[in-house]
Amino acid sequence: MNRVMSDKKVIALYVLPAFILLMVLVYVPIVLTGYYGLMKWDGIGRMEFIGFKNYQVLLTDSMFWSSAGHSLLLAIFSVLSLVGYLIISLVLAGKIKGADLFRKIYLVPMLLSSVAIAQLWMRIYHPTNGVMNRFLTSLGIENPPLWLADTNIVLYSIFIPIIWQYAGFYILIYYAALRNVPNELVEAARIDGATPWQIGWKIKLPLISGVIKVTIVLAVVGSLKYFDLIYVMTDGGPNGASEVMASYMYKQAFRSYNFGYGSAAGFFLLVICLVFTWLIRKLTTSKDDEVQY
Repeated sequence: MNRVMSDKKVIALYVLPAFILLMVLVYVPIVLTGYYGLMKWDGIGRMEFIGFKNYQVLLTDSMFWSSAGHSLLLAIFSVLSLVGYLIISLVLAGKIKGADLFRKIYLVPMLLSSVAIAQLWMRIYHPTNGVMNRFLTSLGIENPPLWLADTNIVLYSIFIPIIWQYAGFYILIYYAALRNVPNELVEAARIDGATPWQIGWKIKLPLISGVIKVTIVLAVVGSLKYFDLIYVMTDGGPNGASEVMASYMYKQAFRSYNFGYGSAAGFFLLVICLVFTWLIRKLTTSKDDEVQY
């Protein structure tokens, strides 16, 4: 068996199906997207090569940069929410009573589709019959906010269900990482008189730092390319106040039939995600990354 697996031809034969699948589903579409961005095309008729004009227009498109700012703001909120998820995971990993039940409750949003979550929160935010405004009215507030119609707060109103939707996902990742921390280290710290806060901050967190960095990358990249829940709840409105890069790209390609420009926006979105991923990895890399225990 070792002789067979040491044969480079055999290894190449095993890798080939996965490589072909990766090329067809990932790399070829990326190349085609960049290529279509060089064209003036409605998605159906004849393509006209216009070079980098779409990309030049994109760089001066105020609506695109406004949507990029909204996506970046969502990324910031998503990263900040990781702190809350981490605290919850630390509590759940501390062997508290009912931890298993809470873990299952936090996973419920992951079991729902984005459309179902959007419909649920649209009813919560309903201006007259929604739970949110009824609660505020009961407190004596006569004119509660129009959560999804006010350009000043609509973006933050959408952030709440997005953060709620992915809470279980990140809590599960952190919880699994914390459960893998050697119990001997924790017990030794307790014997030395360390408080639960000190154990969490100086022992557990450094040991799962690699997992934390991965979740930061996932949160940032996921936020930059987020689309579905925003599309269902507000469709980028009102007046573009909740438009994000992915929804703007969709509208350009499939509503305005400007497929070339939409492809340029999509390719630029990919570049932005790659740049942010590289920056995060660069900023969070240190010589002490590998913790030995």
